[in-house]
Amino acid sequence: MSISPSRYLPRAVALGALLLIYSLAQLPSPPESPQTLARSFRFESALLPVVTPSRRVARPVRKSVEHIRAWISSVGAGVALHDLDGDGLSNDVLYVDVRSDEVVVAPVPGTPARFAAFDLLRAPGCDAVANSAPMGVVPHDVNEDGLADAVVYFWGRSPLVYTRNAAPLSAQAFDCRELLPAREEWYTNAAAFADIDGDGHADFIAGNYFREGCGLLDPKSASPEMQMQDSMSYAVNGGVNRILLRTPHGYRDVKHVFPEFIARGWTLAIGAQDLDGDLLPEILFANDFGPDRLLRNLSTPGHPKFVLVEGKRRFFDPKSKVLGHDSFKGMGVDFTDLNGDGIPDFLVSNITEEFGLEESNLLFVSEGTPFAYRDRSEWLGLSRSRWSWDVRFGDFDNDGDAEIVQATGFIRGTWNRWPELHELAMANDALLHKEKIWCVVPPGTDIAGHTRNPFFTRAADGRWYDVASELGIPEGMVSRGIATADVDGDGRLDFATGNQWEPSRFFHNLSPPAGKSIVLHLQLANETRLQRGTPAGLHTSPAIGATARLKLPDRVLLAQVDGGNGHSGKRAPELHFGVGNAKDASVEITWRDRNGRIARRTFRVTPGTWTVLLGAAEVRS
Repeated sequence: MSISPSRYLPRAVALGALLLIYSLAQLPSPPESPQTLARSFRFESALLPVVTPSRRVARPVRKSVEHIRAWISSVGAGVALHDLDGDGLSNDVLYVDVRSDEVVVAPVPGTPARFAAFDLLRAPGCDAVANSAPMGVVPHDVNEDGLADAVVYFWGRSPLVYTRNAAPLSAQAFDCRELLPAREEWYTNAAAFADIDGDGHADFIAGNYFREGCGLLDPKSASPEMQMQDSMSYAVNGGVNRILLRTPHGYRDVKHVFPEFIARGWTLAIGAQDLDGDLLPEILFANDFGPDRLLRNLSTPGHPKFVLVEGKRRFFDPKSKVLGHDSFKGMGVDFTDLNGDGIPDFLVSNITEEFGLEESNLLFVSEGTPFAYRDRSEWLGLSRSRWSWDVRFGDFDNDGDAEIVQATGFIRGTWNRWPELHELAMANDALLHKEKIWCVVPPGTDIAGHTRNPFFTRAADGRWYDVASELGIPEGMVSRGIATADVDGDGRLDFATGNQWEPSRFFHNLSPPAGKSIVLHLQLANETRLQRGTPAGLHTSPAIGATARLKLPDRVLLAQVDGGNGHSGKRAPELHFGVGNAKDASVEITWRDRNGRIARRTFRVTPGTWTVLLGAAEVRS
């Protein structure tokens, strides 16, 4: 009996197709070993100081969500690095210790003990509000007096402003007041400062999550405003995102700036960055459970105005990889110019947990003109990491190419609840907003709780590869925020992680010298001059939104002074450029003065740390 080959042809084709798909799904191996890629980096880890020790692992919540208490308690670990004491170094850390609901302010571990660690929330002037919890802190000179202040944002109440007085650094060195004229019940998960309307003064952007007045953290609440998201892929029933314009008399809450489908996204991260060179920052809302929203800024002083920007889908583009059309879980965002075209690119963190919820990080790279972006995450090795939150670009070895650090992990425990979460992810959207239908997620649950924060470095093939394990970054940290700064002024970029229900950490950069750096402190003052070093006692304010273009023989590096981009981590406002072996560079600074006028200056600098005082006069070397 003869056997016809054609009989098995369909099976062979199917098997071949499966093998092809499997091979295409595999991440390529780096051209060098991970050990070789990691040898340019070394970090020493230390725990951040604690004010009130606590073993708490979850928050009190309203009775209707008690069965998902661990889920509700999964955010809040904000962290920031800044110069609070005016010594010229960003060697002060502010972080939310979720175990005690304190905003701890302390010297960074390993730096001189200039003051004792304290809880910022104990500053005089504001009463504690029951059933609220801090989610993050944004350092910023709110009253423009040259002293660093801070804004703390919460679940259960609207933000508080802590303005610095002349007292030695302690809780008594700050005066507390409400950011709004009258307190409201907000659930804020992201906040940033940026000069939205171009008047020369930074405004406040709040990204809210649960609906206002829902009583989420009140065990006795029966508020009808309580809702979970109304979709896993297009939820638009969250808290209202806000813009508060700075005025001579405080902050004015501008109503109805955004249409409802943008205003009520479940926002977990905010990006404010000028993408078209007009010094009006665009806004990106990175949203949980639905499309991220990029908004082009067309504002005028006192009148914010935005237009939605969306990408164009090409034949081979999956819909969820097109700007403004993703259905993923946006949880972090950061900006840098990756391709050297002078236009910032941006990376959005999502859930990419292998064998869990494997969506995709989104890396939108400019195609040469403003607002023309295409996702390049798969081609550049950044599409997959883990359950990801904050993300930070930074040149940690000063070779001129950015590395990437991500905060990852969800809930750490011993009870694996992935099967139930998979069921929930397929639930009918018509029922999803009802908290009673949600699967049980109590304390002790483990969902992506034993991961490692990735540290991506770029290899010779142009792709990024994760070398976190080779660097000894601890496994099992459940992180939310990442803050970066050159803490000790040695020209190397350090970072801190805000960790959920466990100690937060500082990572001191002890990498072997791979290159030199130029660090710019851009400060707004009455005149412009260039001064070597970072002298103490300069009564100026960081020039939020100012842009620096550093011109090297082989490339141009771009950065903007950051007012709080991301989820719950806040980088210091200095600009750090790795310049390799360059002996000097030309730098062009563009900014708005206090009257909203655009100014531009060009000068040369050598490697080192520079303070540039920006005003109306010419630069003097």
